[in-house]
Amino acid sequence: MLPFIAALLAFVIVTVAAFSFLSVLDERKAQARVLRDRLTEADKASDRAPLELALLRDEMLSRIPAFDTFLRRSQRVSVLQKMLAQGNVDIRAGNFLMMCAVSCIILGIIAFIAGGNPIFGAAGALLGFFVPYAYASHMRTKRFQKFEEKFPEAIDTLSRAVRAGHAFTTALEMIASELAEPVAGEFRQLYEEQKFGLPVRDALINLTERVPLVDVKFFVTAVMLQRETGGNLAEILDNLSYVIRERFKILRQVRVHTAQGRLTMVLLMALPPTIVVIMQLLNPGFIHPLFADPLGHTLIVAGITLQTLGYFVIRKIIRIQV
Repeated sequence: MLPFIAALLAFVIVTVAAFSFLSVLDERKAQARVLRDRLTEADKASDRAPLELALLRDEMLSRIPAFDTFLRRSQRVSVLQKMLAQGNVDIRAGNFLMMCAVSCIILGIIAFIAGGNPIFGAAGALLGFFVPYAYASHMRTKRFQKFEEKFPEAIDTLSRAVRAGHAFTTALEMIASELAEPVAGEFRQLYEEQKFGLPVRDALINLTERVPLVDVKFFVTAVMLQRETGGNLAEILDNLSYVIRERFKILRQVRVHTAQGRLTMVLLMALPPTIVVIMQLLNPGFIHPLFADPLGHTLIVAGITLQTLGYFVIRKIIRIQV
């Protein structure tokens, strides 16, 4: 077993070193290629109408040109890069996938050494691969929650600015300078996009793509309808802010009523591993066949599978959309 582990560690070290060397070697080539592409796009954009001018963004998925070209062929990698941007995780999709691979190998080796069985190694490798993704998903959810909390305040600021006689674009700049993150950053990008020539409608649609929340879609729809058909924008925004705040009140009531279900989910998920640890400390001989016998391995896999299914079923029951 030790020669196998030594060979695997040597493979990991050599692979990481090779990628690091290629990354440093090709960094200038990658930057030159990106600059050349941006200049080409700028030359093409100069021939377009002003309303068709779009902002040029650095959408590199990896600083290694060959790896970047390979990743661009997959739509899922682009979705992953979008999720990282939404969670404000400052890492490219290529580096993130490398991190997932390294985590997969490390946790797989640790689980294999601790359990002494390939099943544990495979389970640890699978868990290690999804740990970075779970972290990025958590950061995305947390950032969206902060955005939802501050979004009614942004709508109120926009409403007051419009009522005071400011232009809509000027009101966007006020939100970007006065409110806290992450609302300020998103509205700052919205303001800069329309400032550099992107139509306001397209800039608002980009906002819904960066922050795919129901409240943001309501806001964008209301603003675009008002700009096309006319009406009192300040009154529309006041009503929208009131609706969002009332929706948050209902959500808090729903959380109170589903507290028992969430507590049940936590207890059911934590009870089996807690019992295993306690039995391992109090009576190791009683719990040892579960890890030594092949039938015990099958029961462990079945138990983890059923626990996972139960988690998603309970989560589906207690997750009520408002």
